[in-house]
Amino acid sequence: MPATLTDDALIRRRAAVTRFVRDRYGLRGTLRLHRAALGLDLLRAPINVMLSPVFLLTRLGGWLLSRFGAERAGGWLAARRVFLPSDMGRVIERDLLALIADLDTQGIGPNAPTEAVRHQAATLAETRNAVAEITTSLIVLVSGWLLFNRATPGVISLAGPLAELRAHATAVNDFLLGNTLGRAWYWAFPVELSPWQVILTGVALAVAGSLVTTFAGLIADPVQLWTGTHRRRILRLLDRLDRAEPAGGIEREHLLARAGDLSDAALMLWRNLR
Repeated sequence: MPATLTDDALIRRRAAVTRFVRDRYGLRGTLRLHRAALGLDLLRAPINVMLSPVFLLTRLGGWLLSRFGAERAGGWLAARRVFLPSDMGRVIERDLLALIADLDTQGIGPNAPTEAVRHQAATLAETRNAVAEITTSLIVLVSGWLLFNRATPGVISLAGPLAELRAHATAVNDFLLGNTLGRAWYWAFPVELSPWQVILTGVALAVAGSLVTTFAGLIADPVQLWTGTHRRRILRLLDRLDRAEPAGGIEREHLLARAGDLSDAALMLWRNLR
């Protein structure tokens, strides 16, 4: 922290951040925030979900380059904005910029360069998206346990069982001798599932999952407010601006979101090998 920021100033800063997160991420605040997603964000969401691995690769590449001495190239790569800008992301960035400007006016802000503040605001919006992806993965996991009594950490592992369930239901309904005999017949002779049925089911689930991710903050925001996660995240952001840390690094939320995808793919591979 800078020497001019006294203990009293720190207390005032923390109180201002607490009021901010309570207003923006409580039940009413998150409902207001998600109004911005009722538009083109619904079309951007599937693309941004597909770009998530690219985002992680750019951050990892930037970190590795910096570690091996190519700090300029690493900083450039880490600063690339991969995701399509969303209306809700713009609202999040705008609100955070207003908070930091207000803190600066009161003499308790980081007084950092405008470009650095904007970068950190964009980083916060991206981190929030990663949390939304984690929330969606948890929803998919719970759905898999409830429907199929099996672990489904992502849409890849859920696509097979769901396609099988849909194909079975369709075959039973189309059975010439009625549904009762159809269930008996397909219990003895399971429906053969084509790869295309699984692929199409996976694509439909991916699109649906991206829409769920867009509004997952309605669940994740209040939970993070109650646990203090939003408050700690913004205070860490202000601390980085205080210390003028260079752009780069990977928030742990992004690693957790991609860990779910990797475990999903690994689980599907293991089941296929078995």
